[in-house]
Amino acid sequence: MAVFFTRETADGAKDARPPQFDVRDMLKTAGLRPTRQRVALGDLLFARGDRHISAEGLHEEAVGARVPVSLATVYNTLHQFTEAGLLREIAVDGTKTYFDTNTDDHHHFFDETSGTVTDIPGDSLHLSRIPEAPTGMEISRVDVVVRVRPLR
Repeated sequence: MAVFFTRETADGAKDARPPQFDVRDMLKTAGLRPTRQRVALGDLLFARGDRHISAEGLHEEAVGARVPVSLATVYNTLHQFTEAGLLREIAVDGTKTYFDTNTDDHHHFFDETSGTVTDIPGDSLHLSRIPEAPTGMEISRVDVVVRVRPLR
């Protein structure tokens, strides 16, 4: 996983983009050709700081911004950005996947009622006794998704 353009925000958190970042430079640094569609989707994804979004949600934003792009292209682009280390994929269940612009190690709350994903700060969840990886394998990352819902 690679982090490009690291800076610290006013509250001390890390942000992978400078105040006036250039999506083209970010894509080139990640080894991706800055095509018109990648740049347009990158602008939508990264211009507002860290966030979690589904492919369908990004597609709706693109349509609203008059970016001519298909849902299939959005999916392909999100997966390319993830492979390049620009995004982190969060699988909530077998049917819902979100993409996180914050690639630092952290975990997530998933609100079962609203379908929203929010960050759990990396230092507020402590895991112990993680099993050893199978022979010939290594643990690349541990993702914890804590499902929440309103009190009944």
